[in-house]
Amino acid sequence: MDLFEYMRQQNSKTEAPLASRLRPTTLEEVVGQQHIIGKDKLLYRAIKADKLSSIIFYGPPGTGKTTLAKVIANTTSAEFMQINATSSGKKEMEEVVAAAKNNQGMYGKKTILFIDEIHRFNKSQQDYLLPYVEDGTVILIGATTENPYFEVNSALLSRSVIFELKKLSKEDIKILLLRAVEDEEKGMGSYRAKIDEDALEFLADMANGDARAALTAIELGVLTTERSDDGIIHITLEVASECIQKRVISYDKTGDNHYDTVSAFIKSMRGSDPDAAVYYLARMLYAGEDIKFIARRIMILAAEDIGNADPNALTVAVSAAQAVERLGMPEARIVLAQAVTYMASAPKSNSAIMAIDKAMDLVAHTKTPPVPVHLQDAHYKASGKLGHGVGYKYAHNYKNHYVSQQYLPDGLTDQVFYEPSENGYEAEIRRYYERIHEDPEE
Repeated sequence: MDLFEYMRQQNSKTEAPLASRLRPTTLEEVVGQQHIIGKDKLLYRAIKADKLSSIIFYGPPGTGKTTLAKVIANTTSAEFMQINATSSGKKEMEEVVAAAKNNQGMYGKKTILFIDEIHRFNKSQQDYLLPYVEDGTVILIGATTENPYFEVNSALLSRSVIFELKKLSKEDIKILLLRAVEDEEKGMGSYRAKIDEDALEFLADMANGDARAALTAIELGVLTTERSDDGIIHITLEVASECIQKRVISYDKTGDNHYDTVSAFIKSMRGSDPDAAVYYLARMLYAGEDIKFIARRIMILAAEDIGNADPNALTVAVSAAQAVERLGMPEARIVLAQAVTYMASAPKSNSAIMAIDKAMDLVAHTKTPPVPVHLQDAHYKASGKLGHGVGYKYAHNYKNHYVSQQYLPDGLTDQVFYEPSENGYEAEIRRYYERIHEDPEE
């Protein structure tokens, strides 16, 4: 380490953002995550015994993934090295592996490699690590906000223990906020600030489990609020609301929260709960979700979960999709809300998707028999010589515009794909079929 790097590290202790300065250095200082670092838990015992195997920390932003890695760095006897997958590549990994081999060969010392945002590495970059993780050249600690079962190679997963970090509780956030205000060494205690109880409650609630968001807000409040006549900086509810500005929505358009919210949105409409459906719609809009994506999901649901129980649902969904493209936000929210409440309130049927899926499966797993001759096209030249269309009965010439004849190919005449439900308009469809089948003309 040269003089400049030493000075940078010293300055960062006082000039770094509050969230970084308050980062714990021991397990005892860590707030929350007791389900994995409680004193009887595997991770706690492994860190204390300095017997770590490769692990992956997975959880939302601000829950302590990097914090736990730093705690390990402070407690292990192994060499600790860190890279960030957003700015590092194979060259940096090669340098780490070379250093790890030297540590192992010359000093008998293990090397822990912490990779932040590990999901940013592509498959080949992750594959490069495999042999060195497997033979113990490096002990991997990966951190990711994405589901590792989707974003990390299965081979790498099989060599690692996955620990899922949960969003911090409101009480956890309050502890951190008070520590930030009162700690004179790492926090802002020297500023002589005081946070009102209602402001503390508000910030802890608005942070929505994200410690970094809460600490950033309190730091901004202390640094920008003038002292009162008593010489104290008072963090009131008004100051707190100005500092955090807007509720922190835990929603990443490419991450788990995105898929979970969309899933809840669809299931709420399918389950005929307009209140829940509108709530999840609001969450997506608030987080900046693409309105065209939302409209597409509504169109799919209209056909998949409502279908002929209310044929107008698809018309509403398609009209809404066209309207939101032409209007944009914020007016599109009204159109989407109308469509969503319509879908949630409509009678439900999945008969259409059941029919097509059953038919697709049959086509995929059976030989394709010829179309019955009487249904074959009789318009092209020479079709008459082949007998195409001969014997076909024109339905409109018969009672109820229906006549009994074979439509499915030979060998499949007993197949039933579409079975209308008893819901909505499909009940009318069922009655129609019953009526025309009662006394069909042959």
